[in-house]
Amino acid sequence: MRITATTRSPGAALAVLAGAQFTVMLATSIVNVALPQIRDGVGLSDSGTTWVVNAYGLAFGALLLVGGRAADLLGRRRVLLAGLAVFGAASLAAGLATSSPVLIAARALQGMGAAALAPAALALVMDLFPPGPGRGRALGVWGAVSGAGGAAGVLLGGALTEAMGWQWIFFAVAIGTLPVLVGTVAGVPPATVTGSGRFDLPGTTTVTLALTALVWGLTTARRSGWTDTTVLGAFAVTSVLLTAFVLVERRHPNPLLPPRLFRAGRVTVGNALMALLGSVWIALFFFLPLYQQQVLGSSPLVTGLGQLPLAAANMLGSTLAPRISRRIGATATVTAALLTEAAGLLWLSRIGAHGSYAADLLGPGILIGLGLSIAFVQLTTLSVEGVARQDAGLAGGLVNTSRQVGGAIGLAVLATLAGTATARAAVHQPQPEALTAGYRIAFGVCAAVLLSTAALAPLLTRRTATGPSGASPSPAPQPAADRRH
Repeated sequence: MRITATTRSPGAALAVLAGAQFTVMLATSIVNVALPQIRDGVGLSDSGTTWVVNAYGLAFGALLLVGGRAADLLGRRRVLLAGLAVFGAASLAAGLATSSPVLIAARALQGMGAAALAPAALALVMDLFPPGPGRGRALGVWGAVSGAGGAAGVLLGGALTEAMGWQWIFFAVAIGTLPVLVGTVAGVPPATVTGSGRFDLPGTTTVTLALTALVWGLTTARRSGWTDTTVLGAFAVTSVLLTAFVLVERRHPNPLLPPRLFRAGRVTVGNALMALLGSVWIALFFFLPLYQQQVLGSSPLVTGLGQLPLAAANMLGSTLAPRISRRIGATATVTAALLTEAAGLLWLSRIGAHGSYAADLLGPGILIGLGLSIAFVQLTTLSVEGVARQDAGLAGGLVNTSRQVGGAIGLAVLATLAGTATARAAVHQPQPEALTAGYRIAFGVCAAVLLSTAALAPLLTRRTATGPSGASPSPAPQPAADRRH
C-alpha cells in the first residue's frame, strides 16, 4: 500500500489506530456485567438476553473477512472511517433503545461497524510500520490496548451500570468513538486503493452466510444443546455453504481468499493457533465474572475492579513481547506464553465456593494476563508476516475471524461442559458449590487446550518456500534462536 500523503507522525497515527482497536474490545466486553439490568430495562427473556451479546458477536465474526477485503479494495482509511461512523451511531442507538428488537438490531449494526474498522486499522498499522523492530513494538501496543479494552469494558460496565444506568455503557462507547473518528481524519494519512480486480460477490456471500450459520448454531447450542434440530440444521447449512465457497473460490479470477495469502510466511499456522487461543480467551472472560458475581457475591463494580491486575499484566506482557521474541525467537516466545497462561488457568481450576479474590483470583489473573498478551502479540505478528501489501486488510480480517470463530466454538463447548458439571453437582450440593464445580471444569479444559496449543508451537518454524507472489519472501528479521531451526 502506497501512502499518498507524508506521514506526520507514525506514533500519533498508531495512537489513533490503537484507539480504534480499544473501542472494539470495549464494546465486546462492556455489556457482560450489565446483562441483568439490560434484561429488566427492555423486557427481555433469559434466552433473549443472550442475543444482546450474540447479535454483536455474530455480525462481527461473520463480516470480518468482508471488512478486510473491502479495506484492501476501497481504501483502508476510507473503510476505517465508515466503520467508525457506523459503530458510533449504532452505539448511540443501543443506548437510546427502549425495546428489545431495537437494542438487538443496534448491537448487530455495532458488530458490522466493528468488522469494518478492526481489519482496516490493523492493515494501516502494518503500512505505517514495515517489518522489523518498529512493527513489533507497534503490535505490542496493539496487544496492550486489546487487553486493556477488554478489562476496561468489565470495569466501566460495572461502574456505569451502578452509577448511571445500563444505557450509559453504550453512550460511553459512542462518546469514545468520536475522538477516534476525529483523530483518524486529522492524523492518519490517506492511502490509495491497493487491490485489483472485482469484488468476489459469490465468495463473499457464501462465506458470510456460512460463518453466520456456524456462529448462530454455536450460540444456540449453548442454550438448547448440541442435539437440537435447529443446531444440527445450522451446522448442516454451514457445511453446504463452506463447500460451495471452496468451489466458487476455485473458479473466481479474484477470489476473496486468494491462495497466495496462505503461501505467505506462516499465515496458516499463525491463524490456526490464534483460533485455539481465542477458544480460551473469550471463555475466560465469560466465566470469570460469573464466578466473581454468582459465587463470591461481588458487585458489578467490584467485579470490574478485580480485572485491573489482569489488565496491568496484559499491558506489561504486550510491551515485553517484541523484546522477548527478538531475544529467544518466535517459537520459544509463543510456547512460553501459552505455558504461562495454562499455569494460571490450572490455578483457577482449583477455585472453591468459599474462596476469596486474593487467594483464588489475583495470582492466576497475573499469570493469565502475561501469557495471553504475549501469545496474542506474537501470533498476530506471525499471522500477517510476509503478506503482500495489497492483502494486508484481508490478513487482518482473517486473524480476527480466526480468534472470533475459535472463541465462539470454545465458549459453546465449554458452556456445555460447565453446565453439565453444574447440573450433576446440584443434585447433592448447594448452588454455589454446584456452580463452582462447573467453572472448575471450564478452567481445567482451557488449560488443557493451551497445553496442546503449546505442543503445536514448533510448527511455527515451518516456512513455505514461496512468498505471496511466488517469489522468495522477505520476512522480518529474526533472532538467531529462530534462524537455527
